Amino acid sequence: MGMIPRTRRVRVAGIYALGLYEFDAAYGFVSLEFAERLLGKGAPDLIELRVADIDDAPAISNAVVRDLGTEYVSQDWADMNQALFSALWLEKMAISITIGLIVMVAALNIVASLILLVMEKSRDIAILKTMGTSAQRVMRIFMLQGLVIGLVGTTIGAVCGLALCWVLDRYRLIQIPMDVYQVSYVPFVVQPLDFLLVVISAILICFLATIYPSRQASRLDPVQALRFE
Repeated sequence: MGMIPRTRRVRVAGIYALGLYEFDAAYGFVSLEFAERLLGKGAPDLIELRVADIDDAPAISNAVVRDLGTEYVSQDWADMNQALFSALWLEKMAISITIGLIVMVAALNIVASLILLVMEKSRDIAILKTMGTSAQRVMRIFMLQGLVIGLVGTTIGAVCGLALCWVLDRYRLIQIPMDVYQVSYVPFVVQPLDFLLVVISAILICFLATIYPSRQASRLDPVQALRFE
């Protein structure tokens, strides 16, 4: 009453697990000779190439079509997963904005702390000015103090972040449903360029946050500060 599928009895030599549900649930591997006999074909319909550098895949894909002719169609991993990469890019932008807002809140805390410190140390600032300390030097003192706070906080945060990423990735602590996300756990891979960009941006924002309170300290009038002392 219809087409009968071609079947063969085979022996299972081993079971693999790549960690990707799409392959683990639906793919099996056989020899090329057995596949030709099973499907009744003399050549494969699809050939996959493994490249040494993943970034060279688009150039190699274009070279295949150029060298073999237009009867061949080639796709690289970026073309095949374009929708996924677009979603990941959008998620990365959202996370970057969130991290930026967190850093801005930390910078505002530095501003508030330095302003309170200027108000608390107004008498000491006035005495330094009466002894001949220039306004630029007073400004540099408070800028240096705020920069030290930013450096210490950024260093502690960066070290703790690296350690946490290593633990989460090494022991696979965050498990997710494989049939939904196609992976069994959330991987944590620290990109050196992104890491340096975050650290430098945090230090720069902390440094910019010290400018306003430092200028306020440098403009403090010694007479007004010591009037009621």
